Amino acid sequence: MQRIRVLVVDDHRIFAESLAAALAAEQDVDVAAAGSAPAALRNLDRAATDGRRFDVLLADADLAAPLLAVPAQGAVRDAVPRAVPRDGIALVSGLRTSHPYLRTVVLADRDDPRRAAAALQAGASGWVAKDCSLSRLLAVIRGVLRDETHLPPALLTGVLRELTAARKHRSESERLVESLTPREREVLRCMVAGLGRKAVAERLFLSPHTVRTHMQNVLGKLGVHSTLAAVALARRAGVGPVELETAAAAASVPVP
Repeated sequence: MQRIRVLVVDDHRIFAESLAAALAAEQDVDVAAAGSAPAALRNLDRAATDGRRFDVLLADADLAAPLLAVPAQGAVRDAVPRAVPRDGIALVSGLRTSHPYLRTVVLADRDDPRRAAAALQAGASGWVAKDCSLSRLLAVIRGVLRDETHLPPALLTGVLRELTAARKHRSESERLVESLTPREREVLRCMVAGLGRKAVAERLFLSPHTVRTHMQNVLGKLGVHSTLAAVALARRAGVGPVELETAAAAASVPVP
């Protein structure tokens, strides 16, 4: 009998442990529980290293981001190896790259077409109510392992409407980005990476004044009034950040 390895991620301890215990009663299910996104990532990484990867992750849609301790003044800040997911949907999005084999299902307290659509866009294979029956949840778990997508019937119309609107919005964003010159697109990618004007100038070997002009042109052509809005539009259009590590490595190579 092929066993299914399931990881439940929920910061409500009683719910997580109760659900894990119910699933563990099934003969073909092995289950573990994690109380936070960082704990889930540690479980997934450890299991992958041990050759016992999880098959399905059940994540609370409203998973709370942990509070990060603020270093004392003058303390050295350690580099953060990866971003801390802000909720269950953000966790799913990050896992799409780091653990592509994993099937993910979002557990929700309420029906929300917009968030359900966002979960699917993030890579989730299903959206399930927390109060659904155990038999329904097991059907979803087994279904996603067959590459099925599961949504409550009552959400289907709303989710399709949200996905259609998102596709239309993305197309408009792509059209606006295409209106930029190659140099303006470089500047936009630097903005997506979070670089300020001085850093962009150093990265592109331009003067700060020239960078300011490019940034103003970018905002004007995209029809937005702030860097944050420009970055949001760029991400909708699929524009990724400039590769900072590559840039730093290139800068260290002497030019003949």
